[in-house]
Amino acid sequence: MLLTSRRLRAALLAAASATLVAAALPAPRPLGVGDRLFPTLGNPGYDVRSYDIGFDYSGDNKKPLTATTTVDATATSPLDRFNLDFTHGTVRSVRVNGAPAAFATAGEDLVVTPKAPLAAGDPLRVTVRHTSDPTGNNSGTGGWIRTSDGLVMANQADAAHRVFPCDDHPDDKAYFTFHVTAPKKLTVVAGGEQVSRTAQGPDTTWTYRTRHPMATELAQVSVGDSAVLRRTGPHGLPVRDVVPAADAKRLEPWLKKTPGMIEWMEKRVGRYPFEDYGVLVAGADTGFELETQTLSLFERNMFTDGGYPAWYVDSVLVHELSHQWFGDSVSPHRWSDLWLNEGHATWYEGTYAEEHGGPSFESRMREAYAQSDGWRTAGGPPARPKAPEPGQAISIFRPVVYDGSALVLYALRQEVGAAAFSRIERDWVREHRDASASTADFTALASRDAGRDLTSFFHTWLYGAKTPPMPGHPDWRPAPTAHPAQGPGKPAGAGKRQRPAAVPAAPTAPAGHAAAPTGGGA
Repeated sequence: MLLTSRRLRAALLAAASATLVAAALPAPRPLGVGDRLFPTLGNPGYDVRSYDIGFDYSGDNKKPLTATTTVDATATSPLDRFNLDFTHGTVRSVRVNGAPAAFATAGEDLVVTPKAPLAAGDPLRVTVRHTSDPTGNNSGTGGWIRTSDGLVMANQADAAHRVFPCDDHPDDKAYFTFHVTAPKKLTVVAGGEQVSRTAQGPDTTWTYRTRHPMATELAQVSVGDSAVLRRTGPHGLPVRDVVPAADAKRLEPWLKKTPGMIEWMEKRVGRYPFEDYGVLVAGADTGFELETQTLSLFERNMFTDGGYPAWYVDSVLVHELSHQWFGDSVSPHRWSDLWLNEGHATWYEGTYAEEHGGPSFESRMREAYAQSDGWRTAGGPPARPKAPEPGQAISIFRPVVYDGSALVLYALRQEVGAAAFSRIERDWVREHRDASASTADFTALASRDAGRDLTSFFHTWLYGAKTPPMPGHPDWRPAPTAHPAQGPGKPAGAGKRQRPAAVPAAPTAPAGHAAAPTGGGA
């Protein structure tokens, strides 16, 4: 009893000390890293090295999951208190470097006050016991997406913190380990490589680990009645596709094309940058496709509804694949750099389509040029996009960041020539691999590889309210009446994947594929 009593007194003193420290600090408030589009996203004062995340899934996707998230970081400045991004779950306890810590919420931030202040350079291990709630997230807010047989993640742009506590900004990439316990009848797949699978009574625990750092918005965990189809890509690359088990045979004609698509991309930009790749087909109407790292997410309807020609579906697969280089391996420094993700993915989508039965890419760019002024009016110029609509983070995925940004790359190739453009593409993904990079970084690299200063060129093309003249095409003109609307389909923010104008509308087309210029894949 004496020992227990001493421990109780020690615990009470520690709690009282933390309370006194918290009382001396200003009221908790949301913080951010200065992103113009998402002012409270990300957090200053530390750099995350890794996440270790455990989920316990009961088999009912309408119930919260029990979860534990451990964040290993390094303090980059003295910290009496720090924030993590987290919402849509209940926090049960927080420990910092092994000691209980006080915590509070402010907006969508979890504000943590450690027992003892941290100095710059100190290691920081934060363990949060919490719930992770999948209910309510099929409304376009992102995070967990409930499927017909389980769950998948769709965290872009700002929704990872609806699933687990994190520094939810792509500029702070980290390594991930996922431990997911689920009923034995279900299959769990996550980004990275599977490192273990252990039966525990009626359940199985699956563990996956990334070999490359990853932005939180690219994390993926799939739980469901799934088949995992394995094949080999270039250089022995493991390719694993995760599909509803009942649809495996039906989807195989599409999935078997992936190794050839990877080879096609490698010929243009260099070696695939990660440990494995695959397509994740979900039984859910998401309205978008998404380039989650090593395991790109697609709606089942994309392949089964029959509303699109084969060249178009193939080009969408290439769009998300190309993001593994542009957006995943090289992540945006700030969300205003999104044009670098989507412009490149649209470029390779469109050029692949041209080579495989679709329209010519030049004709597509000519049409984009005609519409570009209207897109800029509606959504801002490519590198200075307008803020998202309130409560609709994905409304930043407007036509100007898809075809409007591919148009910038087309102009660049016209300006510097095919050989220099190819050098720029390869050097960009090689020199910034596993990191984040900015528009200024791209401008500097392109100028170096072209052998001349392209600052003025990029300034007018990326920040101008009007579209500059297209090099080599003096006959190209903006449309007489540039409409700020999104085209014949959904308004901005309705869904990230949008059907190019060359594809006629079909009664069976998925709702999320209804607007004019193409896009897709955070």
